[in-house]
Amino acid sequence: MGLEYLLQMEEGDKLELDVIKKLIEQTNSKHSNFVKKADEAEKYYKNENDIIRDRSPNNVGKVNTANNPLRNADNRIPFNWFGFLVNQKISYLFTYPPTFDVGDDGINSKITDILSDRYPKEAKTLGKNASICSKAWLHVWEDDNNDFQYTNIDPRQIRAVYSSDLNRKLLAVLREYKKTDDKGKEYVIYEYWTDECCYTYQNKDGNSNINGLEILNKFIEKNLDNKLETQTNVYRHNFGEVPFIEFLNNDLEVRDLDNVKHLIDVYDKVYSGFVNDIEDIQEVIFVLTNYGGADLTEFLKGLKEYKTIDLQSSGADDKSGLSTITINIPIEARDSLLKTTEKQIYVQGQGVDPKPENFANTSGVALKFLYTLLELKAGLMETEFRLGFAKLVRMICRHLGYSPKRVLQTWTRNMIQNDLELAEICSKSVGIISEKTNLKNHPLVDNAEEEEKQIKKEKEDSNQEYNNVIPNNQDGVIDET
Repeated sequence: MGLEYLLQMEEGDKLELDVIKKLIEQTNSKHSNFVKKADEAEKYYKNENDIIRDRSPNNVGKVNTANNPLRNADNRIPFNWFGFLVNQKISYLFTYPPTFDVGDDGINSKITDILSDRYPKEAKTLGKNASICSKAWLHVWEDDNNDFQYTNIDPRQIRAVYSSDLNRKLLAVLREYKKTDDKGKEYVIYEYWTDECCYTYQNKDGNSNINGLEILNKFIEKNLDNKLETQTNVYRHNFGEVPFIEFLNNDLEVRDLDNVKHLIDVYDKVYSGFVNDIEDIQEVIFVLTNYGGADLTEFLKGLKEYKTIDLQSSGADDKSGLSTITINIPIEARDSLLKTTEKQIYVQGQGVDPKPENFANTSGVALKFLYTLLELKAGLMETEFRLGFAKLVRMICRHLGYSPKRVLQTWTRNMIQNDLELAEICSKSVGIISEKTNLKNHPLVDNAEEEEKQIKKEKEDSNQEYNNVIPNNQDGVIDET
């Protein structure tokens, strides 16, 4: 039974419980795999790499102290390459999140007000979630005051149902999350969202076992005729579409970790092995032949106090003596491997190596070249995110009672620039391009719209001051009376 067919089994205001159970059953395998990969990527983002958990003695950097007495050190040092690459991309794209223009200045202002001051944070969270999990989800709703609200939802909570046609329309979203009641008992909540309603269910067993699934009357329904209130598991919204917006990381829907995980593992193992060697080599192992002392404690005491060792000799052919064993470290080979691996992490991860020598006295063209790989990765995300942001803006406009013909988006990259070079270009461009375009590209201007308002205000203040000094100045004629 297909998911689209399941959706057609809705009956009135009540979605059959069996439909939800079948939907969960059909999506369990795919969803579990998605959650597993997302959890793994999140661990790497938090610098909880495999080297910390993997106890295999066959890996470089891992030791088997039971079978190898020369190996005592067991340092496990993760490097947060993945976290750095993700944060670099998100900072590059969303330090200055996209701005929107729907062709009406008044509506533009209202959209800005609705997005509010937390918009940059929500945009960065969307980018981070998509980079880690391969996709991000934004949930929108209208609160009790009929105000438009939006927030990020953990992608691991979402199971989406799409149409099978080429349009791939979002038909429904099943959100699954855990909640703890006042008594400390944990249970699972299911919210099933369609283009008209939300249906709520729960599992009091605190797990995802569908056998314990039951209806959850989470909402209050008011009867306008008799003014009675009844509890129900159905909530009607006014968006006319599923109030969830998908933001894909790229067109292949893959996470950023896939390109660099194996390289990060190699770097962690090699570096950890190097540190272990350094620690182990400090311990000199003495090899004693025909030692005549009572025990090793006496041997160490005599070595420390008298700088001598009592050895027994049995004749001319006796091999009695003292020797030492140390560990030889292939420093050059490991250093070369670490440098090569680091370089490949930046290449495969499509990042920018932040070494100072890469940016010293660099022209604008050379700086853009350094950002080539990062721009390729960011461009793929921007293409997918444009669709999501356009949908968000149109939903806001619908809330405001406005239907935009288009949604113009302006994306600004956060990158190191040659400010002097840019300032000279802007100076030479006066009168050639518009003042607004010039402001947007000026290195000292963060917000072109606000800067434009400030320039206008300063001109008005200057004119007012001039009129106060020279009164009755009309049409350029000064009244000297």
